[in-house]
Amino acid sequence: MSDQAQNLESLKKEAALKAVALVQSGQRVGLGTGSTAKYAIEELGRKLRDGELSGIVGVATSNASADLAREVGIPVEDLDPRPLDIAIDGADEIAPNLDLIKGLGGALLREKLTEVQARRLIIIADHTKIVSRLGEKAPLPIEIAQFGFLSTVERLREFLPGGRLRMTGASNYVTDNGNFIYDAQLPADFAPAELERRIKGTLGVVDTGLFLCMAERAFVAAPDGVQELVR
Repeated sequence: MSDQAQNLESLKKEAALKAVALVQSGQRVGLGTGSTAKYAIEELGRKLRDGELSGIVGVATSNASADLAREVGIPVEDLDPRPLDIAIDGADEIAPNLDLIKGLGGALLREKLTEVQARRLIIIADHTKIVSRLGEKAPLPIEIAQFGFLSTVERLREFLPGGRLRMTGASNYVTDNGNFIYDAQLPADFAPAELERRIKGTLGVVDTGLFLCMAERAFVAAPDGVQELVR
């Protein structure tokens, strides 16, 4: 790993630590998925072990995050209708108003189901995830049912012609929920809420990686330190 990459990793960890500093004892915490969220889970586990926090319960957004949480000593519960006090997660793109694209890690449905119930959603990321508009760098992950997936893809291509099914080697990528993902290229100009409604109204679509009006703040690791962005 280059010195620059090592420095970025240390800054991502610093961003995660700033997010975890917002967690208080007795809270139910949404545990995100991905390389940056991993640092937050590990820090929560350390705080529990060292007695800096107590009574924390985690609700994980993926099987991998649930496994890591248990490994570091965080009790994990399934999602139920009770609100979460706070959720901490990464993002693949962060727009100026803190709208997000998430899902390149494949956990978008569980992330959205969990984080929509959080009183506070805190995003942690590195500066490469900052964009002037959604879709600038990343595709939009769209989770679709396996049954009839080629028909669903054709329906999506009527208004999102650029994109492809996500693959793992020669096989279709399968989410924790047993679904496929279509990674769509977004047009240069679109209304996010309107596009979200149109995609969600397409038969066969389960959910999208558009996380609109959800994040309260973001801690962003940049070369000159960690910046805090607030909606």
